Amino acid sequence: MIIRTATLVDAYQLAELKRDTFRETFLSDGYGIDYSPSDLARYESENYSPETVMDQLRDHRNRTWVVESDDGALAGYAQVGPCKLPHPEVTEGSAEIYQIYIRRSAQGTGVGRALFGAALEYLALERPGPVWLGVWSGNTRAIAFYEKAGFRRVGTYDFKVGEAIDLEFIYCR
Repeated sequence: MIIRTATLVDAYQLAELKRDTFRETFLSDGYGIDYSPSDLARYESENYSPETVMDQLRDHRNRTWVVESDDGALAGYAQVGPCKLPHPEVTEGSAEIYQIYIRRSAQGTGVGRALFGAALEYLALERPGPVWLGVWSGNTRAIAFYEKAGFRRVGTYDFKVGEAIDLEFIYCR
């Protein structure tokens, strides 16, 4: 597997990867959140459509990396950019790790840690200062990972999936 910067050529496969890893993590095979079909459809169309992913890839303020397996399939991704979290200490120029997701089949291979390292290294150069992230309050595995990496919980906010609302923790390092 290799980690590389995503390009516009990756948009359709990356959109599918984003949708699939969200489902693997949070729906019946993961944490078992029971979003209504309409809430899930709305969230996915707003966040994981190929057009949305293309817009994200075109935005020079963001950076996305993908994990490409030997057969060319995408197995994971990370995305960073300007912080959008609702916290009073977020300032202009603050950085956020938006997402790090790995297909279940690639978990435990070390690529998640490698993506995390690439994101932190990039942000240290391009957006020095505090790094922010949001994590679902029930994702104990991710929370433990981020806390071990020196992030501390500094707040909460409501994260909407359609009309459903999830409690998110805000972390900063």
